[in-house]
This record gives sequence, structure tokens and C-alpha cells, in this order.
Amino acid sequence: MQRASIRACTLAMGLIVIALVTSHFVPQVSGQTGPGWVTLLDDKNMGDWTKVGETNWQLEDGAVVADKRTSKGAAYLLSKTSYKDFQLHIEFWASDDANSGIFLRCSDAENIGARTCYEVNIFDQREDPTYGTGAIVYFVEVNPMPKAGGKWNTYEITAQGRHITIMLNGQKTADLNNGMFTEGPFALQHGAGTIKFRKVAIKPL
Repeated sequence: MQRASIRACTLAMGLIVIALVTSHFVPQVSGQTGPGWVTLLDDKNMGDWTKVGETNWQLEDGAVVADKRTSKGAAYLLSKTSYKDFQLHIEFWASDDANSGIFLRCSDAENIGARTCYEVNIFDQREDPTYGTGAIVYFVEVNPMPKAGGKWNTYEITAQGRHITIMLNGQKTADLNNGMFTEGPFALQHGAGTIKFRKVAIKPL
């Protein structure tokens, strides 16, 4: 009986040690605060953006929300700084019918779109799903397309020179080598449905 108790205690201690060691080596989300990171939007601060198009961007329940677009075309929050090489961390929630996206290195701040920026899509119901959620529209397809609707998600985007990688919820969805757009602001889109952003942070490289 005593030996069984000792074995059980030893096993329990071993499991605790393994758990501690494992948690120590779990990679931290790169978008957390640290040297070089600048938080542009969080659960308490909508931040300072240029608004393009018209929708009801508002801080609500710890997230910046848009769900009532009034302009003819899509609406955007456009960064006031231009970026060339960077890491970008974005936490977002999208309704199943949301049409949104992250637009990188935009070359024309007054005409934001997939022809003037790299568009990292958030669009589960896109007619052509190969350029839906997780894709870089017109550049990198996804198959099968991951679904983002109805839950919180994280995009980790790295742009360095011609190389751009997209990670959605820890899984790589796009890897691009292309030099069409080299520098510019980035934008958060509201096209349809409901989109929420609760953290946006960037680290210039």
C-alpha cells in the first residue's frame, strides 16, 4: 500500500514537472507587448486612424466594431504611418457573412483594394473560395479555405522585402514572394456583416 502511494506521488510530481517544462517551451504569440512593438488598437483604445469610406466604427465591449456600412463601397481604418518591412498581429472576430480583410503596403490611400495593396482576406462566403479567408487575393490561393466566422481569430503577418507570410490561428495559409507593392500604410476593412478588432500591433523590421 505504501509503495503504491509512493509510486502515485512520484507519477504526480513527474506530470507536474513535464507540464512546467512544456509550458516553458510553448512559443509565445509574437504580437504580445515587447521591444519594437507598437499597439495601434486594443480593447480600451480605438487608436488614431484615417477613416476611408463610411461605417459605424465604435469601441464596444472591448473591441472596435463595425456592422452598419453607409458608404457605397467598403470602409477602412487606414494607418497614418507607411510601413515597408514589419510583423503585424491582429485579433479579429467576423460574423459568418462578414466581408473584411487586411490590406498591406497600399500604394493609393484614396483607392484601397486588392489591385493597389496586398489583401489578406476575411471572407468565408466569397463566391470563389480559393481567394477567401486566409488567401492573399489575386496572389496566393487557399485550398481548403479555413473558416473564421463566429469566433475570435489571430492573424500573424510578416512582410520582409519580397517575402510575405500569413499565419491564421497558428497555421500558415499563404507564402508569397512578390515585389509589386514595396511600402505603404495598411488598412482594416469593413465591407459587409460584422467585423470586430480587439488588438492590432505592429513591429517595424
